[in-house]
Amino acid sequence: MIAGTRNINYLRISVTDRCNFRCRYCVPAGPFKVIEHESIARYEEILRIVGIGCDMGITKVRITGGEPFVRKGIFSFLHQLCRISQLKDISITTNGSRLNRDKIKELMDMGIQRLNFSLDTLVPGKFIQITQRDRFQRVWDSIMAAHDLGMSPIKINTVALKGFNDDEIQAIAGLTREYPFHVRFIEYMPMGNTDLGAGRQILTRDIKNLIIDAHGSFTSVPKRANDGPAKLYKLAGASGILGFITPVSSHFCSECNRLRLTSRGTLRPCLLSNNETDILTPLRNGADDEALKQIMVTALKDKPLHHNLEKRTARDMPLNHMTSIGG
Repeated sequence: MIAGTRNINYLRISVTDRCNFRCRYCVPAGPFKVIEHESIARYEEILRIVGIGCDMGITKVRITGGEPFVRKGIFSFLHQLCRISQLKDISITTNGSRLNRDKIKELMDMGIQRLNFSLDTLVPGKFIQITQRDRFQRVWDSIMAAHDLGMSPIKINTVALKGFNDDEIQAIAGLTREYPFHVRFIEYMPMGNTDLGAGRQILTRDIKNLIIDAHGSFTSVPKRANDGPAKLYKLAGASGILGFITPVSSHFCSECNRLRLTSRGTLRPCLLSNNETDILTPLRNGADDEALKQIMVTALKDKPLHHNLEKRTARDMPLNHMTSIGG
């Protein structure tokens, strides 16, 4: 699929807005309702959309939530997804709390070789503070089980937050010396009505300086064909990789190759835009594959070449919270 000069070959799929964590930067600050079950795309509907996308050039899929593994039947769905021959790269973003050695082994046996774990702190007490759940050991045990089983690469995504984990950035980066992990620091983006403001942001230049102070300089690592937007580096002597995702300080919109399918069955060409196109309703109303392909083409016409996140007021920010979009 083409959007301007960009080849869109990457579909990120949110299979649910539900999550067993309540991360403070992800869910709304006040009471909120989850999406009704009948409004969530069914697995067979997602598989049909993926198949149509593959006919149009999609080769890479990432499954997100909410937390994907809270949805019933997720393993059966993943087995079917892995049978789509055009897909060359299938990965999952998870908090890891519902995985164990047997489940990770099942994922690897079906062909999934990459998990992205969300982990913002190495301190169990602070883990409770940010997620509002006492699950640090479960998450760490899942990461280590994946490592012991030989899954590679294992990615750890850390949202950098001033006054919360800025004192751990050096230790988290140091994981790449101990393990062959890909540790990626993500600049915080205010989304929806969360209780964390823009004042929590730490920009990548400051994150890098903290790491250099503790570990010395690092060298750039060339990207591979299917790599995402992270800028990659390696500490001297490290087996792992450092990555920096810079949506605020240095946006990568012109390089973005992804389209999002939300759990509500809408196509979202940009995470930071409120523009969405409903593909689920036409599908349920009997639209044929050609009509659904045209909906995808139309959705991509709204894919921007840049954003102005750093200049936006709270009123301009994306209205949906992250769990309803898919990270």
